[in-house]
Amino acid sequence: MTLHPLYSDEKPPERFTYPFGYEPHPLCRQAATEVQTYIASHKELQDDADRGKMFGVLVCEQQGQLVFLAAYSGLLAGRNDWDYFVPPVFDAQQPDGYFKQEERAISAMTAETDRESRKQRSQKLQRWLFDQYRMLNAEGQSSLLVDIWQGYYRDRVVRKFPLPPGGTGDCCAPKLLQYAYQHGLQPRCMAEFWWGQSPRQEIRHHLQYYPACSGKCKPVLSWMLKGLNVDPDPDTLSHPRKPIAIVYEDDSLLVVDKPSGVLSVPGRNETYSVETVMRERYPDSYVAHRLDMGTSGLLIVAKTLDAYRDLQDQFLHHEVRKRYVALLEPPAAGQVLCPAKGTIRLPMRPDMTNRPLQMVDMEHGKTAVTDYEFIDSNTVSLTPHTGRTHQLRVHCAHPDGLGRPIQGDELYGHTNPTTSRIHPDDTDRLMLHAAEIWFRHPVTNQPMHFVLPFRHDKLHLI
Repeated sequence: MTLHPLYSDEKPPERFTYPFGYEPHPLCRQAATEVQTYIASHKELQDDADRGKMFGVLVCEQQGQLVFLAAYSGLLAGRNDWDYFVPPVFDAQQPDGYFKQEERAISAMTAETDRESRKQRSQKLQRWLFDQYRMLNAEGQSSLLVDIWQGYYRDRVVRKFPLPPGGTGDCCAPKLLQYAYQHGLQPRCMAEFWWGQSPRQEIRHHLQYYPACSGKCKPVLSWMLKGLNVDPDPDTLSHPRKPIAIVYEDDSLLVVDKPSGVLSVPGRNETYSVETVMRERYPDSYVAHRLDMGTSGLLIVAKTLDAYRDLQDQFLHHEVRKRYVALLEPPAAGQVLCPAKGTIRLPMRPDMTNRPLQMVDMEHGKTAVTDYEFIDSNTVSLTPHTGRTHQLRVHCAHPDGLGRPIQGDELYGHTNPTTSRIHPDDTDRLMLHAAEIWFRHPVTNQPMHFVLPFRHDKLHLI
């Protein structure tokens, strides 16, 4: 049975879930628990799911009654026709269907066959497959997947990527909404969770909730959500405007204490930042480097363009040294702990289908090196030798790093995605602090060294 009753006194939310940043609604959590129980009780599903799979739930109303749908991304145990879950938007797995027949024919082409002919035939088959995906929305409209992709990105991407990535349309969210629209159900809320092992490149935690992927799903869902009253994008919401304390100041530069929850420089939707505040006082000032929004601590601001250029040169030539303090999540039961000190070398690159997430890539990633030393069982000192985006967060969370995410990390830890942005609360902040910095003064050339203890209810350390 694909449609499952949901018995609860909980009221549905007034607006539908914004799928790229949300806190799971209690109804979704209840539905997800039922799905998890189902997976655990069916060995033929669990064995494959344990290797790592994204599942989703969609709570709907049907004639005034609450029901839910369940889905998985891609295939599950090599199939896409499990009765408990919604079917795919298009079933390409039929052995006698055109797609599988043509796929077998292309695979049978010999090595001597002209490679260009094989490539063209594969591209033609991929285009045929996408033409079978006609996606619906809440306004009763339908559109081909390729048209949605090209209409969303227009010339910006389409010139280089005229077709969507493989697997687009086969993730949980599009499958769930498509089935709901086809059967006259009213979507109320949605959530996706990970089951099983984490992939080697990405960081995923068992039973943790995650947003829909941006690369494949954002164009499709932007179309499919038309006609629904959807929650706002959390990134467009205003954040608390916390004061910025000055640690040191002279005629050339300032060193400030950046609070957690404040941007280093203006963002796409948020203008309040260290740089905008400093420019109100010093119009020619520039932030010399950046800290993640959730990270607190020492940040250098140049008052002049010449000072900024000199500091940038110091960063470029690795003359600047920084040390951070982080509070980690407690180790999992039975987890083998890392040595008390050591060095993490895990090359990194952006996850192109899921920005701003970063991933470990031993083949194509850029060098990323971090020294670490535990201060106590849960607190660690981190000294980065490279400055990759989210380097410390990934090196702490990844199984080949410390294997323990930083507390309050909404991207790589066990905090619900964007929860801290939806309900700002300093007790749930990212527990990462830039505690120490060394650099050369851009005018006097004198060595500069600053220390800023991590003053927080959970941590009082240098």
